[in-house]
Amino acid sequence: MEQSNLFQSITLDALSKVFADEKPQGGAYTEGSALYGETFAFQVAYSAERLFKNLQVEVESSIGLPFHVRAVGLVPSEMPCYYDHDADVLRTTAGLYPDPLYELEHTAIHALPEQWRSLWVHVELDDTVQPGDHEVKVTIKSEEGALLATNSFMLNVIPAKLPKQRLIHTEWFHTDCIATQYGVDVFSEAHWGLLAQFVGTAVKHGMNMILTPQFTPPLDTAIGGERPTVQLINVEVLGDGTYRFGFDRLTRWVEMCRNAGVEYFEFSHLFTQWGAKHAPKIVATVEGVERQIFGWRTSSTSAEYRSFMDQFLPALDGYIKNNGLAQQSWFHISDEPSQDQLETYMAASEMVRKHLSAYPIMDALSSLDFYEQGLVQRPIPANNHIEPFLRSEVPDLWTYYCCSQDDQVSNRFFNMPSARNRVLGFQLYKFGLQGFLHWGYNFWYTQYSANQQIDPFRTTDAGAAFPSGDAYLVYPGEAGPVESIRLEVLHQGLQDLRALELLESWIGKEKTVALIEEGIAAPISFSEYPRGNGEWLLTARERINQAIAAHCCLTNG
Repeated sequence: MEQSNLFQSITLDALSKVFADEKPQGGAYTEGSALYGETFAFQVAYSAERLFKNLQVEVESSIGLPFHVRAVGLVPSEMPCYYDHDADVLRTTAGLYPDPLYELEHTAIHALPEQWRSLWVHVELDDTVQPGDHEVKVTIKSEEGALLATNSFMLNVIPAKLPKQRLIHTEWFHTDCIATQYGVDVFSEAHWGLLAQFVGTAVKHGMNMILTPQFTPPLDTAIGGERPTVQLINVEVLGDGTYRFGFDRLTRWVEMCRNAGVEYFEFSHLFTQWGAKHAPKIVATVEGVERQIFGWRTSSTSAEYRSFMDQFLPALDGYIKNNGLAQQSWFHISDEPSQDQLETYMAASEMVRKHLSAYPIMDALSSLDFYEQGLVQRPIPANNHIEPFLRSEVPDLWTYYCCSQDDQVSNRFFNMPSARNRVLGFQLYKFGLQGFLHWGYNFWYTQYSANQQIDPFRTTDAGAAFPSGDAYLVYPGEAGPVESIRLEVLHQGLQDLRALELLESWIGKEKTVALIEEGIAAPISFSEYPRGNGEWLLTARERINQAIAAHCCLTNG
């Protein structure tokens, strides 16, 4: 590696987190492998003894595809974790943490005295690339063009294509947060344009299911409070106690999402969070005037809401079937009900299943009783509560995590090692899970949506509610989504899952799992896996790649 005496740099893997006040630990990462259809990334970290402004970055390679270089930005975290966190964290102090990935055309790159920064370098491989080794050179020059550093990486391209993702993956898409953050009217043309951008970014990173707000989702809302109305269904109250429903806006939503590559539509919850005690906010036209007809004042079991559901759900069912959505539509009742709310959840479940029994109905919950009593068809336990569901062999099982899952299990807070984010792919594969859910793709409000005007680049903990990194994976940039290293690393985990499925198709699951677990002290579970900087994970993925390469050679030979 060539570099100036005043400037130093090092090539790192994509699992390293580079803090401004700490020299990266461990050695350089200078070689790796990837498959066709895979996005491969590495980093170049740098530091200088004096100020260098407006650095120039160039990438040269024989791969023949463009490399995307972004600057890893720093954002504040006042609340990196709760007090009872485990030991598998990088630090616990408030400060600046690496996370957003800034496009170079939108930001200047500086080397600040005695500080470390990094560049995120990635390429999206396809089968136009010649198999074999390709050297990638990343050159950093001063504003005046003087050479400061050249870093080399050797990427081995394996001529096998990642299979299509089978896992169903949803990160809850908060339509209202986008309108609020950009100051546009809900479902205005400007809003639709932004929605398309953020949906596209989600799909590109392995999210193939979208939270669809037929009515304003009753999620993370204070009791008695409300979020901005983002209702796709037009409702008109007629004089005889009946309703007329309009689906034009839903049709536009479906078309937008399908164009972006969305495969599944997750219709938002039909009852309020934490027990299904009330109806969601529903707005309707009454005698020519638009007003709210249901909400916190509406008991979930009231005659009025039952009548509404008995009319709306058959109408929605008809729309779904007429528009070819029958195999792609999923439903929710209420998010995260507890054991003491079983009775109200049961009543709500019966109302929904009366009309929608042909569709998958799923909810995030942690008590096996809801499933065993037949109240929910597809339970989604948190990854720290999943063991009883695995022992009971619940079919088509999903999992999720959120702010509460901070003891030994996978998660993606700012202060956690990136390996703790990416290992989820190995876990999902080993236990054959059908889906993964998370509540925060772009939740840019404070907890309970009490404050709807925050700056996500400054308030990263939802107002001292959740550890930084829980509430969102993307930032609202001026030109659209600003991605994060957590988003990219999660996608790497999904790519690991697909590579494992490819290898399994050739050698079987038992041998594939054995390759993952080779040399480790205990079998992988959702709470048990090697800790540290990710060296084990990268080594395991390399074993998988080499097994795939060996099979390719045998097949082609």
